[in-house]
Amino acid sequence: MWFIGSVIVLAVGVLLYVPYSLRSVDGVSGGSGPGLAYGILGFAMMIFAGLLGARKRVRIWRLGRATWWMRGHLWVGFLSFPFILFHGGFQLGNGALSRALMILFLIVFVSGVLGAVLQHFLPKMMTERIPMETIYDQIDHVENQLVVEAAQLVADASAMVEQAIEQQEEAEEKAPFAAAGKKNAVAMPDERVSAKIKAFFETQIKPYLTSRRSQKYSLTNPVQAAAAFRQLKLLVPDTVWPKFDDLESICGEKRELERQRYMHKWLHGWLLFHVPASYALILLGAVHAFVALRY
Repeated sequence: MWFIGSVIVLAVGVLLYVPYSLRSVDGVSGGSGPGLAYGILGFAMMIFAGLLGARKRVRIWRLGRATWWMRGHLWVGFLSFPFILFHGGFQLGNGALSRALMILFLIVFVSGVLGAVLQHFLPKMMTERIPMETIYDQIDHVENQLVVEAAQLVADASAMVEQAIEQQEEAEEKAPFAAAGKKNAVAMPDERVSAKIKAFFETQIKPYLTSRRSQKYSLTNPVQAAAAFRQLKLLVPDTVWPKFDDLESICGEKRELERQRYMHKWLHGWLLFHVPASYALILLGAVHAFVALRY
């Protein structure tokens, strides 16, 4: 409905503008009758598009569905751009206020188109690339939970290593030659391995999980992370490997959370430009209309 209506209105506007511009001896003027009509219609469309913000703030207003308002905001806001161009004759204007309005309008229009594209494609991309997507406001809480889980896994792994060392020492006391053969066949830890695991957690895993700028850590790269955990597995018996697999999975969850945070910024960051510029445009547009009609 909105698309067809917008196309019809735009077509009528173009059909009326062409003969108007051709017959204007001194050129198209925003102060002429047709120019004022285009300006009033364009500004009215801007006001309608701006009502979406009021509709979101006052949710108790039962004035149509939210999807209806969103589509109207997109199509009517898009339609206002050519009508304002018709109003100004495709020029920035003569005065400083007119130029400021056109520049501001360009910012609003471009940021709005960019936002519409992002809102259309990014949610689907987030669903495909972030299987474990969580509520954005809960990301910090989830990251704190990951740190606690990782610390527990490291503690369990260290305890298993220390237990393996004790068992190895007991076996060496009872049968030194058999224990030595087993030690050569299977990776058996020594006292330094537990310290290395804890150091790896304190210097690599924990800073990575708690950082908001995790790109500087090697665990951000899944290939480098896999290589790091493979190196740790070489130091311990295979009974400890599941703990390192869980730690590697936690690092993978952190990567997904960082990807979600990054995509969320793109999904909503454009509003930081679009919304203030839109309000400023409507305010200055009202001042421009008052000055033009009054003087």
